[in-house]
Amino acid sequence: MAFYALADLHLGFAMGKPMDLFGPQWEDHPRRIAENWRRVVGENDVVLIPGDISWAMKEEQVRPDLEFIAALPGRKVLLRGNHDYWWHAIGKVRELLPPGLAAIQNDHLVMDGVAICGTRGWNIPGAGQEGGDDPKLYARERGRLEISLASAPAGRPKIALLHFPPLITGSAEAGFTDLLERHGVALCVYGHLHGVRDHRLGLQGERNGVRYILCAADAVDFTPVRLPDL
Repeated sequence: MAFYALADLHLGFAMGKPMDLFGPQWEDHPRRIAENWRRVVGENDVVLIPGDISWAMKEEQVRPDLEFIAALPGRKVLLRGNHDYWWHAIGKVRELLPPGLAAIQNDHLVMDGVAICGTRGWNIPGAGQEGGDDPKLYARERGRLEISLASAPAGRPKIALLHFPPLITGSAEAGFTDLLERHGVALCVYGHLHGVRDHRLGLQGERNGVRYILCAADAVDFTPVRLPDL
């Protein structure tokens, strides 16, 4: 059994939105995801998917995308991204999910002894990210991360999922990373950043005892990233 992570699948089987509009690296990306996934992930493994799962706007549009994920090996844990407009109340989301898929939202899930926590996150104030600053949204997401981390049972190793990066290179704001450190998180995985220039902006490697891993699909060759053993 192993843990993997892959964000930003950006599926859209019912939407007719080819991702190669965003660059040739995205050409035929669902096929590449499926082939790479089957090559590295086993049936007993866990794959964390921190956001931007589907372009769907409605429940009926997202079903083919969820079925695509469910057909791949392993057990999957989903988190909402900024483009997951189909994702509404968590109860409704969980009713939609095929067997083998689970979702977290400001809470936690224990799998194989590991507490999986997380929230979507938001742009870091003052970091100059696309979409601009929204201090209220940032504060709300920081509060939701704290609720999620505090809900996890004591003594369990923790993995935190964020869709947005928890820290941007050159930014002094460390509200998300402070929480992760305070709650003893071992690993934080995130996505959202696309293109080589933006990939370099995200915090990666170890910082104050927390290891940060960018797993946006185009940053990792559309292949689930094997996470370090805890």
